[in-house]
Amino acid sequence: MSRITRKQFLALGAASLGLVGSGLAGRELLAGSVLSSGGEGGAVPGELVGASSAIGHRLRGGTFAAPGEILRTDIVIVGGGVAGLGAGYRLAKAGYDDFLLLDLEAAPGGNAASGRNEVCAFPWGAHYVPLLTQEAKAVRALFEDFGIITGYGPTGAPVYDEYALCADPSERLYRYGRWQDGLVPAIGLTAQEETETSRFFATMRDFRRRVGSDGKRAFAIPLDLSSQDADLMALDAIAMTAWMEREGYRSPGLAWYVDYCCRDDYGTRSKDVSAWAGIHYFASRNGRAADADDQGLVTWPEGNGYLARRLAEVLGPRVRPRALAFSVETGGTGVSVDVWDAAEDKTFRVEAKAVVLATPHFVTARLIKDAALAAGFSYAPWAVANITLDSLPGGTGAGLSWDNVVFDSPLLGYVVATHQITQMRPTKTVLTYYWPLSHLPPEEARREALARPLPAWQGIFLKELLAVHPELEGHVRRVDVWVWGHAMIRPVPGFIWGAQRRAGLVQKPPVFTAHSDMSGVSIFEEAYTHGVRAAENAMAYLSHPFETVL
Repeated sequence: MSRITRKQFLALGAASLGLVGSGLAGRELLAGSVLSSGGEGGAVPGELVGASSAIGHRLRGGTFAAPGEILRTDIVIVGGGVAGLGAGYRLAKAGYDDFLLLDLEAAPGGNAASGRNEVCAFPWGAHYVPLLTQEAKAVRALFEDFGIITGYGPTGAPVYDEYALCADPSERLYRYGRWQDGLVPAIGLTAQEETETSRFFATMRDFRRRVGSDGKRAFAIPLDLSSQDADLMALDAIAMTAWMEREGYRSPGLAWYVDYCCRDDYGTRSKDVSAWAGIHYFASRNGRAADADDQGLVTWPEGNGYLARRLAEVLGPRVRPRALAFSVETGGTGVSVDVWDAAEDKTFRVEAKAVVLATPHFVTARLIKDAALAAGFSYAPWAVANITLDSLPGGTGAGLSWDNVVFDSPLLGYVVATHQITQMRPTKTVLTYYWPLSHLPPEEARREALARPLPAWQGIFLKELLAVHPELEGHVRRVDVWVWGHAMIRPVPGFIWGAQRRAGLVQKPPVFTAHSDMSGVSIFEEAYTHGVRAAENAMAYLSHPFETVL
């Protein structure tokens, strides 16, 4: 593959490079030259890849031929994301083999999609799972099956596979022209800011330890196991920024960090995230490990694509790719699902005793022709770039880490795909750069994203990268970009504990639903647990014996 030429590099990054010595960072560094201009650049090698939105949009307004072939199975799963794969895996583990999984994409995985090139594997979406909470029983069973949890220590804490635990150093932050360890701003703080930051994290620890009057932890994962105490529920009615203002948290650095965390987990600014969801990010994660710090995590070069691949391998030929389900009807003794085979351009029908709809709510609403089902559900769009380099990034201060973030940037920073390849120090790498498109309302951001050409996307990502890493001149080999139009559900105020989400939890056999939308937060533990629960509900409905893992 060809490298970016000096002319292309200068076209993309010269203006930004002039800012490096000034100590400007983040929004100041990018202002005017990237987001407003579209980031035009040279002909950088790469592709605009991504979910099959053109095929998926046929569900919204397309017409399909009458089904020809009819397939019959006991259970059909629609959707091959983490929830759908989790449902299929649970069925297979329980010895229930008569099922079929339909997925729109060429390979299952949903927002745990991943890719690979000659350098290494890399994520296109979700890229880690925190140490598991005490409530995440279904995921714990999965991790035991996959050897990610290899045993338990004397105190009962899990022992994790050392190659899955994120290697040190894990995080660094770029601010004031240098890198610091960790993502919480620590350089140049006033005494008042330091005190305020310490008070904030002490409050989060108190929330993490709190047990409600109903005997449940205040904030749990899965979140529906959280306490229902009234004062906690009230936090869902206000925005995270409003709660911080009420509690006297006004440090700019802390405000940036909380906003970063909300964008990281929810793709949404802290002003648009409910205080309950914002606090949940910090207070729910009480996972322990016998061989890691309590705030550790597991990850792989391809991120959660590793888990998706392992799940799909168990399902084998029961996964049917490039299959767009466009209608679900109930009647008689079961369901019928009409499907368009995008690979062969033909329509077929699946007749089953039960269906698991492991699809986002806006898709489920179209499948069962109930528009009201999607009311109140809002989705954050994202863009992800994988940047292939033939040299490693450097920088002043803290050394290259797994997660590398630029303070006050619209972008979230990059993770290093080769970080977990610890057997030797690589000379080439892939950086996975994330951008939640929260600078505009979701619908506007989606329209803007779908209209933006590849060179403009490349310019946006490369201008920040080259501004903080001028040493990478001539070392960028290609930039590929994936645009997620509906990457994740947005936990806006009133949604998580509101009537609409709660109504979406109600199951109506023989139709069962499973998706992280049902939780209001898009994380692996929620999606997988909903998949397992739907599979167990379907098996109970069909009188198949099993022992629950929930």
